[in-house]
Amino acid sequence: MELQISFFIFRRNPSIQGSRNFNCNYLLNGLLEVLYIMRYSKSRFMFHLQLLVLVSDYKGEMRNIMQYYYKEENLYNLINSTIHAVEMKNELKQDESGINMTYNFITNCVGFDATRLVEAWKEIEAAIPLDQYVKALTMHELGHAMDREALQQSLDRTLEIMKIKNSHSEIELYTNEQLLAIIIEEHEMNIIFEETAWNNAKQLNQKAVLVDEVTFELIKNHSLATYRELYEEDLLIYEKVKERHLQTV
Repeated sequence: MELQISFFIFRRNPSIQGSRNFNCNYLLNGLLEVLYIMRYSKSRFMFHLQLLVLVSDYKGEMRNIMQYYYKEENLYNLINSTIHAVEMKNELKQDESGINMTYNFITNCVGFDATRLVEAWKEIEAAIPLDQYVKALTMHELGHAMDREALQQSLDRTLEIMKIKNSHSEIELYTNEQLLAIIIEEHEMNIIFEETAWNNAKQLNQKAVLVDEVTFELIKNHSLATYRELYEEDLLIYEKVKERHLQTV
């Protein structure tokens, strides 16, 4: 209901777009119109269709507004306040890495690229407020910080893998069974670290209650999907190369 009501507020009175203070009359009018649609829709299918349109338009309107308010300074303050809210003490640094948010286990710092952070938020299909997205990602990076010892222990192997990858062409990496096995190892290591960080983030969120559970899970699943998809793509290539090698033996 909340999504539909907000949508009607924007559509009824465009002059309040970008305003943080909604007039109660517009809220009431929006609610009455939503109730009217629910009561007089001719079929369940039509009602569902209307809901999809409303949520889609709501998503676009809200993202424009959130992008307006969350400039670099606002993002910095939001992330920093989230770090303090979960009682962590990691230093925060803004960068232009091209990655939405990062954790450097050597310096124990959380970093963020403001431009990429907003872009990554827009890529999520669900209508999630920017502040909720940023809070969830911040807790995820802090989840890595809670796993810092394991990350430090993996440093030597991580450097070995980087050296191997840098010393071979992409064709060599994806046609050689032994080299592909190393790529698969790297994927599996990254997924374990990501899952651990999200599990730690979930614990932080349960304690601080900064993001509702449904939204948190949506963001977590969206984030993990990227790692899993890349892993599955390379795993498929690895299995084909391995099978071809067995056929030639």
